Amino acid sequence: MRNKKGFTLIELLVVIAIIGLLATIAVVALNSARTSSRDAKRIADVRQVQTGLELYFNAETDYPTCTTAATVASLDGAGCADGITTYVSGISNVYDPSGDATTAACLVDATGTCNYSYQGVAEGDSYTILFWLEGDSGSLTGGEIHTASDAGIL
Repeated sequence: MRNKKGFTLIELLVVIAIIGLLATIAVVALNSARTSSRDAKRIADVRQVQTGLELYFNAETDYPTCTTAATVASLDGAGCADGITTYVSGISNVYDPSGDATTAACLVDATGTCNYSYQGVAEGDSYTILFWLEGDSGSLTGGEIHTASDAGIL
């Protein structure tokens, strides 16, 4: 009778297949977690800017107005009212987590990563922030542009 030592080819292939399957599941779960993390950061960024805009409104009795639609990061300049940095420190570095300073501003019909855009009404009594989400987050649907205003996030 022969003494068997080691693994057969079939046993090794089964183990390799199981390891491959587990690795695939881990990668998919990690990508999903990254998407959720970026979306959570987007919502947190927008809420932080909203808080700063409310503080600005309480002090100045109106919201910042801009001569043109601007990214949130360019609110303290680019034809917008000065002084917002007093209420939102670091606003010039607020970009979409998947983008950077060169990423285009969100428009109503945007279908992908875009930087948060701000538009203040000429009278200064309201504002709109547009932002994009990759996945569903609470009642917000992924893959769409969403609006934040003095009335909340829609």
